[in-house]
Amino acid sequence: MNLPEHSQLGKTSAYVDQYDASLLFPIPRAGKRAEIGLGASLPFLGADLWTAFELSWLNPRGKPQVALAHFTFPCETPHIIESKSFKLYLNSFNNTAFPDAAAVLACLRSDVNEAAWRGAVVQSSVGVRLVPMENFDREPVHELDGLSLDRLDVDCTRYTPAPDLLRVAQDDEAPVAEVLTSNLLKSNCLVTGQPDWGSVQISYSGAQIDHEGLLQYLVSFRNHNEFHEQCVERIFCDIWARCKPQRLAVYARYTRRGGLDINPFRASYPQAMPPNIRTARQ
Repeated sequence: MNLPEHSQLGKTSAYVDQYDASLLFPIPRAGKRAEIGLGASLPFLGADLWTAFELSWLNPRGKPQVALAHFTFPCETPHIIESKSFKLYLNSFNNTAFPDAAAVLACLRSDVNEAAWRGAVVQSSVGVRLVPMENFDREPVHELDGLSLDRLDVDCTRYTPAPDLLRVAQDDEAPVAEVLTSNLLKSNCLVTGQPDWGSVQISYSGAQIDHEGLLQYLVSFRNHNEFHEQCVERIFCDIWARCKPQRLAVYARYTRRGGLDINPFRASYPQAMPPNIRTARQ
């Protein structure tokens, strides 16, 4: 079984510039999910939306081609892809010739599906979409919609996850439906301890969640070591357990590292995936 400490994170790595699918390093989701009480039956749906900003290959005449790539990994996949391995894998395309962009797309789709579903039956494919150079100026930048929690003037003294900060209004209060955002999410890489900066959007309906407590809770991830996907699932499960909303969705957009950004989305009910639109910090 692949473990995070066995990956290339924090290690000196040779950059291979000839295509090599074996560079992808899948890590099982199950271990970290067990830490927050999750088993085979998940309380959420969703996906991890990735954007690759450093993708290049050669055409049959040796001329470099570049594109952006969007990936949608269903949260049901038994593995996440360790991000440095994904970067190394994408770099292996750099001096590899492909007949056309369609061949690159087919190769990406086949490889990431195999890695994400390794050892399991494929239930839903990883989505892959290429954005060619001529469409780069169509890629929008937009901040997460919602009421910003960052407007609140609060004391913050806890910097490891503190779900006890989460609370709701009195039971006799009328239920609400709110979309709340914060740009103050920060955690650290599980292996290297390097900072991961993010913005988060929380959509829910039910008893009103105390805004100050929610912001303090989000800030409490500041010194926490966990991968992006794991942080979002922890946030979802803590709010779900402590505040008991009727419906809940948690969406985070993390700034890129190594030419990749990772944007997990988890929801308690079926809905369309949010559009993979980067924020200003990404």
